[in-house]
This record gives sequence, C-alpha cells and structure tokens, in this order.
Amino acid sequence: MSSTFTTSASSRQFIAGPAGQIEMLADLPEGVPRGIAVVAHPHPSQGGSAEHKIPQLLARTLQAHGFATLRPNYRGVGQSEGTYDDGNGETDDVLAVIRHLQAERPGLPLALAGFSFGAFIQTRAVQQLAQAGEPVAHLILSGMPAGVLSASLSYDTPPVPDNALVVHGEQDERVPLANVLNWARPQELPVVVLPGAGHFFTGKLPGLKRVVEGYLRRPAE
Repeated sequence: MSSTFTTSASSRQFIAGPAGQIEMLADLPEGVPRGIAVVAHPHPSQGGSAEHKIPQLLARTLQAHGFATLRPNYRGVGQSEGTYDDGNGETDDVLAVIRHLQAERPGLPLALAGFSFGAFIQTRAVQQLAQAGEPVAHLILSGMPAGVLSASLSYDTPPVPDNALVVHGEQDERVPLANVLNWARPQELPVVVLPGAGHFFTGKLPGLKRVVEGYLRRPAE
C-alpha cells in the first residue's frame, strides 16, 4: 500500500521495502508515460538524499522525456526506515522500487540513473537485473566511484551494459577520472568527460543536463 501527498514540485510516496517503509519523490510526465525510471542519490553520510541537486536534475530530465520517475531515500534517510547497510541494503531498496514501478506500469522500458554512491548502487542493481535476464533501456552514471579512493575506501564497481552513459568531471576531487577510465577500459566503454567539472558538477550542471538529454534522444537500439 502506498500513500501520496503533493509537494511544490513532486509527490511524496511511501511503499513497503525490505527494511520497512521507503520514502520516494515522484516526478510524473505530462500525458501517458513512455518509460519508467529510478534515480539513486549520493552517500547518506555525506548528506545524500533524494532531494540532492543532481538526482533532482536527473529525475526532472527523465520526466521531461516522458519517464515516470521515482527518487527513493535509502533506508535510514528522510522518512525511510532502517539503517545504513554498506551498499547491500541500499541496492535492495532500489530494486524494491524498480519492482514497484514495474508492477504499477508494466511493459514500459526501464531507465536507471544515479550520482556518486547512487551510481555505484545502480551498477549493482543492473547486475542483478541482468542475472535475471532483464534488460535496462537506459543507464545513466554520473560521478561514479570506482577503484581505490583512500587508504580506507575503495569500490569494486561491477561492469555495466554497453549502452550505459558514464559522465565524469575532469577535475573530480572525490573520484579521480583515471579511476573511472581504468574501470571502463576493459569494457571498451566510452566515458563522457565534462572539462573543468568537479565531483558535484558545480557550475557545470547545464552541461551535465545536455549530455543526459542527448543520450535519451539517441536512436533506439
């Protein structure tokens, strides 16, 4: 069972998830949706939530292209129940939201998008969907962590389908561009680099939006 109330720009929804209630922000397109989308936010310990500026930009861009879009708060964030689970439970939360959307709007193509830790979560979600034989029409990964970031922090980011869009800032101070290129190289996966952009794309959000819009407009494969 879900409940909804209207905010200034989005509706706020709640569904039952693996660790209890999951809070989500929904952005619906005008007219009949042509696809469904789930957008994942950055790390909770760094203030990440569904209301972060980059997940919001990704969601609104998908909405403008006809996608019924949900931005969940991971367990322990906002009004979502549960506690942080080192990426494992957060992946389960995103998968639960995907299943909810698929049941609510069956048969529509699926888009997944994420920023920073949220992009990492989406690579894991896509991996599980692929193992179940389920394709993803669009995969948008921005500021994605990969490899060793510090003495105590590293990401074993799984490979992704070759239709993924990977966007990274040239001057990302959290995740060096070289890490992402090292991850992409064995997959022969292109990486779109925004010149001068840092991790949070400060001052570069219009460029990020243009890249995502171009990707969503590409011919069907």
